[in-house]
Amino acid sequence: MQQCRLAGVSRATVYARQRPKTVDESDLLLSRLIDEEYTRHPFYGSRKMVIFLETVGHIVNRKRVQRLMQQMGLAGMAPGPNTSRSHPEHKVYPYLLRGVAVVRPNQVWSTDITYIRLPQGFAYLVAIIDWYSRRVLSWRISNSMEAVFCVDCLEDALRHHGQPEIFNSDQGAQFTSAAFTDVLKREGVVISMDGRGRAFDNIFVERLWRSVKHEDVYLKGYASMGELLVGLTEYFAFYNGERPHQSLGQKTPDVVYRSGVGGGALIVDKFGGAMEESPVPLRSTGDSSITKASPEATATTKAKAKPGQRRPAACEVECAA
Repeated sequence: MQQCRLAGVSRATVYARQRPKTVDESDLLLSRLIDEEYTRHPFYGSRKMVIFLETVGHIVNRKRVQRLMQQMGLAGMAPGPNTSRSHPEHKVYPYLLRGVAVVRPNQVWSTDITYIRLPQGFAYLVAIIDWYSRRVLSWRISNSMEAVFCVDCLEDALRHHGQPEIFNSDQGAQFTSAAFTDVLKREGVVISMDGRGRAFDNIFVERLWRSVKHEDVYLKGYASMGELLVGLTEYFAFYNGERPHQSLGQKTPDVVYRSGVGGGALIVDKFGGAMEESPVPLRSTGDSSITKASPEATATTKAKAKPGQRRPAACEVECAA
């Protein structure tokens, strides 16, 4: 009673039972369909998603699809509302990896956030992956898109695996924030960020999300954050230590990361000209250095679309054997 008077509120307000939040079952269904289709086609924006939903029997207006995609942190390659939009006061760094041959572990790390649907809300998963070996170095889950869980994930990766030469992310506010970039600057890491509308600039993390969702999340249908935490702990242990990767010669990420043999990658721009040398000097790690694809090699990757044929993606990944 005394506390209510001091706080300036009535006892009825304090003791009133709040109604539990109702979950819109149709929104949950649409979110599941959108999430699964986006995992298959990460370049889909709200317009294409509306068409997809119509083909599977759901007539939905575009504003509703945009709202659901925003809640899930999904954004197609076309401009539009999304939760990866950079903060207007945060510095955005250039993309440094086009034409760069990744030839050793800890040369390039990258990160991203994805949405995981739960019965009573959303969870967000952030992970850091080594490009050479595809090894997941650290991951965290959260019920919000705040930068703190991304910073915690980064600090954990640095603490257990040392420093990469280049760290790549998208332009989301979590990764452009001073809290995040200051950690990278403190460690002397070169910062790279995807170009706007270039979903494939961070292709390895996109492929990781596809594996996580199709091989674990969609199959198990986690009911809570606690279940999700336990399940992902088991899955990432399997992904790193037991699951063979075709691009790694059927070896596991753990084996390739520790041995430094059998991995690698190269991002090639199929429509650009000859690659220019990276303007940012990198720390020396011996006689191997970051190398650019030769103009001849780049030229051979340019595909000419035949009449009526779909134009190929703007970039592709070449994996070193």
